[in-house]
Amino acid sequence: MNWIIENAGNIAIVAVLALIIVLIVVKMIKNKKSGKGGCSCGCSSCGMKDVCHKK
Repeated sequence: MNWIIENAGNIAIVAVLALIIVLIVVKMIKNKKSGKGGCSCGCSSCGMKDVCHKK
């Protein structure tokens, strides 16, 4: 219990960073499922559009 109290600041920072990473991944998954590209620059002239949006 003492270790947790001594490292509460580090634990809080790691938890916030982990939450941010999870939110970014969830957003990327939602974009992929809705057909949006990951780079947000449009897919019409992208050379990788067939990889991102398989039919």
